[in-house]
Amino acid sequence: MIRRAPHTVPSHAPRSAVVTGAARGIGEAIARELVRSGYRVLVTDLDEAQATDTAERIGAAGGAAYDVTDPAAARDITAQAREIAPLGAWVSNAGVGFDGTVADMDEGKLRALVEINMLGQLWGARAAVAAYREQAATGVRGGEIGATVSLSALGPVPGLSVYAASKAGALSAMSALASEVRREGIRVHVINPDGVNTELLRSMEPGGQGQALVRSGMLVTPEQVASGLVGMFGTSRVYRTLPSWRGAILRLTGFAPGPALRMEPAMRAIGARKARSLRAPH
Repeated sequence: MIRRAPHTVPSHAPRSAVVTGAARGIGEAIARELVRSGYRVLVTDLDEAQATDTAERIGAAGGAAYDVTDPAAARDITAQAREIAPLGAWVSNAGVGFDGTVADMDEGKLRALVEINMLGQLWGARAAVAAYREQAATGVRGGEIGATVSLSALGPVPGLSVYAASKAGALSAMSALASEVRREGIRVHVINPDGVNTELLRSMEPGGQGQALVRSGMLVTPEQVASGLVGMFGTSRVYRTLPSWRGAILRLTGFAPGPALRMEPAMRAIGARKARSLRAPH
């Protein structure tokens, strides 16, 4: 059920937007960017109270509880958004970031990575496409589908192996979807950021292999991710990486994983040094 935010939504905003996992972090930044772009945004999260608080703070249209692993709930959320205005954008941002190896990861965490990071994006995209098709029958054509994926989708990442695989699956599916629905005026966009200094990164094992490899790159801000994703709306661009040079490096590990992964100890050492410098008193 939507809890309306008390802020007045600009009268010129013609379309609604849904952002998942938007109570904080990257999702909140994306929702804020969409509000600035004129969308009537429905902030969704597992925690309805936090979603509503965020909606009130950023001037969104409302907040709602949403579990991305439930296909029926995705359809319910699109219906709620369309009560606000015709759907114009759906952004699948919700995700989890458990670190660990293939052999040793807890089974529950492994399932959650696949069900939230990959299947959750597919259920959302399917619901959005169905809504756009229904709207097209009434003369409202097309719309945007956005997805927050990860730089790790572009190649193997030891210590984040299942996380990276779930993101690679999401990137592959969303990229294919972009071609499948292009003729209907539905545009699909994926943002693949390097590490972002959010609770997801901080929740990884301190000093662990996964966190160290993420920190070996250049941390980007939630605002940079939001600007990069929403900046693709209205264009034919399917995906971009932040920063682009890290994407090029990681794609090389996919082409030649043996030689490239021999650099892993050095990359991990760089990340560990950066983590120590952040903890050191200044």
